[in-house]
Amino acid sequence: MSNENTDQEYSLEDGQFLVKLARNSIIHYLTFDELIEQPKKTPEKFLQDSGVFVTLNKLEQNKSKSLRGCIGFPLPVYPLVTAIIQASKSAAIGDPRFPIVTIEELKNIVVEVTVLTPPQELKVNDPKEYLQKIKIGRDGLIVRNGIRSGLLLPQVPIDWGWNVKEFLEHTCNKADLPKDCWKDSKTTIKSFSGIIFQEEEPNGKVVQEEI
Repeated sequence: MSNENTDQEYSLEDGQFLVKLARNSIIHYLTFDELIEQPKKTPEKFLQDSGVFVTLNKLEQNKSKSLRGCIGFPLPVYPLVTAIIQASKSAAIGDPRFPIVTIEELKNIVVEVTVLTPPQELKVNDPKEYLQKIKIGRDGLIVRNGIRSGLLLPQVPIDWGWNVKEFLEHTCNKADLPKDCWKDSKTTIKSFSGIIFQEEEPNGKVVQEEI
């Protein structure tokens, strides 16, 4: 599935619903220590299985952003509405890289939702072909070798200014593998695309991010 198809399926109004649900899910869990119930007027399209990631970025005093949590489901194993509720809670309290988010902190946190297309394995005869097949700004990557795997979202190489080779290397590192593992014939690489909705400011206007 391409980004174009994703754009046709999810409008800005849809994105506003999803980001609001993500924020409300976090507030509810931190307040009551339980998952929020699925909204009664959930659109039918959100009952379809979909991969999704919820990212929390802390807005610093100089207006820069720093990652505060990011958890999701790369594969469409849950209905989108369920995946959002689960991933939001986990991004706030279950990312092992960070302490648990507090209610007070949410005043300075921007919520971002990335709805994913199903990952597709990239078939190559020579690993060098990956450098032509992968497009920065369109593709997210999943690298797997044995029991180790790592995933980076499409917006990550844009944020860091990486080229395709660097993107591959950092995804290998994310899997706790050598940075050149993408050249190993035993390594499988899958790509996926996504559509990103995020708050412009904490609990503010929701926009679609262009990458």
